[in-house]
Amino acid sequence: MQQLLLNLDTGNAPSLDTYLTGQNGEVVHLLREIAARTSREHFVYLWGDNATGKTHLLKALSQFLPARYIHGNAPETDFDYSPQCNLYLLDDCERLDSRKQIAAFNLFNQVRENNDYMITSGPCTPLALDLRDDLKSRLCWGLVYQIKSLSDEEKIAALNEQAKQRGFTLSPGVLPYLITHYQRDMHSLSMILDALDRYSLQTKRTITLPLLHDLLQQKQEPAA
Repeated sequence: MQQLLLNLDTGNAPSLDTYLTGQNGEVVHLLREIAARTSREHFVYLWGDNATGKTHLLKALSQFLPARYIHGNAPETDFDYSPQCNLYLLDDCERLDSRKQIAAFNLFNQVRENNDYMITSGPCTPLALDLRDDLKSRLCWGLVYQIKSLSDEEKIAALNEQAKQRGFTLSPGVLPYLITHYQRDMHSLSMILDALDRYSLQTKRTITLPLLHDLLQQKQEPAA
């Protein structure tokens, strides 16, 4: 049987429109204001579990130029302030080494001095991070939001909507099984849904629980 690749990314750039808001409506509204440079808040820190969409949100904001996305592992030069940029997006602050912590601290001060914007993220509240105290104090500037995961019901509703937009239907039981037996983040779930659609077309079978079982079994088997 032909092996089906399950790890194909759609390649679409993250956007605020494609972010599944769930219980995070207030922060998404604020980020839209920051994207438009109309927000009174110039500093925001986002924290939450993996796969809650923090990176998605920061990369989505990077589309609103002039902006700069900076990962915690980025080169030190990425932390240099530029008058041509007025929105800085620092992701995974917990990954900052000692030198980059100093660079991030200096960037915070320059952003504030020039009345620009800076959005940061991490896995926990700022004070719980293993960072310099002065940097943790900067991360507490402005608002701090916990990014909450979608509930299972919200995931099922979102995936059903994705299927509807793509023009295919899912038999009852497919999505409840999927979210309890597969990776639970929406990126992985959306990818397996795309793969399931392709596999259904390839095999000329409707999307049922047995078809999903076959697909997941292929994923576990080594390619010939």
